[in-house]
Amino acid sequence: MGWDARQPGKSRMRGRSRSIGMSWKTSHWQAQPPMLPKSDAVPGAIEFTQADLRGRDLRHRNFTGANFHRAYLSGANLSNTCLKAAILTKANLYEANLTNADLHEANLTDANLIGADLTGADLQSAMLRTADLREAILVHANLSYADLIGTDLRQANVRQADLCDANLMRADLSQARLQQINACQANFSRVNLQQAELIAANLVKTSLFKARAIAAHLSHANLTAATLIEANFDQSDLSWANLSRANLSGASLRGANLRGANLSRANLSQADLTGADLRGCRLLKTQFTNACLTGTQLPSGFSLAGHC
Repeated sequence: MGWDARQPGKSRMRGRSRSIGMSWKTSHWQAQPPMLPKSDAVPGAIEFTQADLRGRDLRHRNFTGANFHRAYLSGANLSNTCLKAAILTKANLYEANLTNADLHEANLTDANLIGADLTGADLQSAMLRTADLREAILVHANLSYADLIGTDLRQANVRQADLCDANLMRADLSQARLQQINACQANFSRVNLQQAELIAANLVKTSLFKARAIAAHLSHANLTAATLIEANFDQSDLSWANLSRANLSGASLRGANLRGANLSRANLSQADLTGADLRGCRLLKTQFTNACLTGTQLPSGFSLAGHC
C-alpha cells in the first residue's frame, strides 16, 4: 500500500490546517494536536481529515459518522470506541488497537490496517475494499455482510470470525488463519487461499468459484452445497470435510487428501483427481462424468458404474 507509519510525508502538512491549531512560542509556529470533544458523545459528523492522531488514547469515545479520511492513526488506542458509519478511507491504522470497536457500516476503503488488532470488533456491513489487513488480528470479529473485495488479508488471524454473506471476491487470504470461521453463503470467488488454515470452517453454500486453494487445510470443514467450480485444491487437505451436494465440476484436486470426506451427491464432472486419496469417502450418487482418476485411491469395493 506504500504506507509509512512513522513518516507520514509532505502530503500530511498540506491538509493539517483544517484540524490542527497553531500556537506562537519562542518566535516559531508549533503544530498542536487536534482538539477532541470534551464530551464522550460527538454531536454530528466531526472532521479529522488528515489529522495526526498517532499513538493517541481514544478509548471509549463516540466518533459516529466522523470523517478520518487520510488520518494518521498508527498505534492509536481505539479499543471499545464507536466508529459506526465513520469515514476512514485511506486512513493509516498501522498496528492500531481496535479491539471491540464498533465499525458497523464504516468505510475503510484503501485503509492501512497492517498488524491492527480488531479482536471482537463489529465490522458488519463495513466497506473494506482493497484495504491492507496483512497480519491483522480479527479473532471473533463480526464481518457479516462486509465488502472485502480485493482486500489483502495475507497471514491475517481471522479465527472464529463471522463472515456470513460477506463478499471477499479476489481477496488474498494466503497463509491466513481462518479456523472455525462462519462464512455461510459468503462470496470467495477467485480468492487466494494458498496454504490458508480453514480447519472446521463453516462454508455452507459459499461460492469458491475459481478459488486458488493450493495446499490449503480444510479438514472437517463444512462445504455442503458450496460452489467450487474450477477451483484449485491441489495438494489440499480436505479429509473428513463435508462436500455433500457441492459443485466441484472442473475443479483440480491433484494429490488432494479427501480421506473420510462426504461427497454424497457432489458433482465432480470433469474434475482432475489425479493422485487424490478418496479412501473412506461417502460417494452416494456422486457424479464423476469425464473426471480424471489417474492414480486416484478410491474406497475399497467402490465401482464407478452409475457414477459417470
